[in-house]
Amino acid sequence: MSSPISNVRPAPDPLLTALADYALSAKITSDEAYDTARWCLADTLACGIMALAYPACTKLLGPVVPGTSIKNGARVPGTAYELDPVQAAFNLGTIVRWLDFNDTWLAAEWGHPSDNLGAILATADWLSRQQAAGTVPAAFRTPLAAYGQQQVAAPGAPSRPAHAPLTMKDVLTAMVKAHEIQGVLALENSFNRVGLDHVLLVRVASTAVTTALLGGTRDQVINAISHAWLDGSALRTYRHAPNTGSRKSWAAGDATSRAVRLALIALTGEMGYPSVLTAKTWGFQDVSFKGQPLKLARPLGSYVMEQVLFKISFPAEFHAQTAVECALKLHPLVHDRLDQVERVELTTHESAIRIIDKSGPLHNPADRDHCLQYMTAIGLIFGALTADHYEDKVAADPRIDALRAKMTVTEDKSYSKDYLDPEKRSIPNAVQVFFQDGSKTEKIEVHFPLGHRRRRAEGIPVLRQKALAAFAAHYGKDKSGALMSLFSDRAKLEAMPVHEFVGSFVR
Repeated sequence: MSSPISNVRPAPDPLLTALADYALSAKITSDEAYDTARWCLADTLACGIMALAYPACTKLLGPVVPGTSIKNGARVPGTAYELDPVQAAFNLGTIVRWLDFNDTWLAAEWGHPSDNLGAILATADWLSRQQAAGTVPAAFRTPLAAYGQQQVAAPGAPSRPAHAPLTMKDVLTAMVKAHEIQGVLALENSFNRVGLDHVLLVRVASTAVTTALLGGTRDQVINAISHAWLDGSALRTYRHAPNTGSRKSWAAGDATSRAVRLALIALTGEMGYPSVLTAKTWGFQDVSFKGQPLKLARPLGSYVMEQVLFKISFPAEFHAQTAVECALKLHPLVHDRLDQVERVELTTHESAIRIIDKSGPLHNPADRDHCLQYMTAIGLIFGALTADHYEDKVAADPRIDALRAKMTVTEDKSYSKDYLDPEKRSIPNAVQVFFQDGSKTEKIEVHFPLGHRRRRAEGIPVLRQKALAAFAAHYGKDKSGALMSLFSDRAKLEAMPVHEFVGSFVR
């Protein structure tokens, strides 16, 4: 005769409390992290603004019910939308991710930590506007726990009164923390290996920092995070052949909007589920993670923001970034001899082969920007790679598939080892072209892409040009300069009220 199941409610899982305590109480002291976060903010917004040129993206934007607007709601940069923070997070998270051009984190699990800006900026703008108007809802009238005014005021500056509008220092702090939660969880927990999509970590990180931003208590933050895990995870089906599709471009928006919704639910006093991860049979670990324990590979601090990888030169799945760099270097030697190419040898690492080594027809832009051979072919043929190169008009060029058919992809075991080395964090690729007359190009090898921390001094000026060009294309040359000036002085940026900052990007 079996014993009855104990109904004694356990203490919260240690991982839940670790994430909540970090989101609420951790002091970020790294100057490098805040400086990187400043340029991450500029880059992430630039990616979102660029996406507004694509109807496939903009058709998804706006309120759930057309024509609906919220007084003192959250704004969506680059648009005139004024929405509730849940839908605003979906809008912002979707445009940020649409072109696969925002920052990247590669580990046992990969992802894009700046996806969290959808939840962070939408929530901060909405709350800041409410505070400025004196209309803060009763549920949010407690002092902000982790983002309290005295904690984030500039040294020597007077402390702000309770419920003063949030500043951009609050946003940068939340960005550092969301990057850290998502990235450290990804270091040793490989969700993709069990078929789960990495946007699960966006939802968890965004839920933690958003609930803290809204002034949640420790219990409320723990409860909200438990709901984020309780939701389970989307499948990775939409990222892989033969089902690759555009959902991968709005999945992060979906995750950030859900995070804000869960934060708002928790702040009503809704209960949480303390053993959501470890409960036998019914917990996340047993149901979705094949019984493996979830773990934090290192203490939570500011490591991820400091180490994050920027996509600066072109919108390409990050495992292919260095391959495209190689292709661009070879373009002058190849583009006039395409009909003479016998074969193209691509040498890469295991993760690239598993994710983006793809043959056969490519059906849509999402398919093409996750094909190593397609991206390399574009670089060799055109000497450039932009979002437009993934569109049907360019993809119809017969030279692309002809070149793809001549490509071989081989793993270099040392590349795979270096990719997994936490001290190197390299993303190596090499390209060599062989011609029918027996001649060949040099084998071009790149280990660290331009957006890598090791190339930060070289990369930030290019990142700034990327942002300036994006803003100029959408707002015009004069306003683009004014927008870029917002990022030039970190102290001034940090002191700026969030609603004023976001207002600068409203169109």
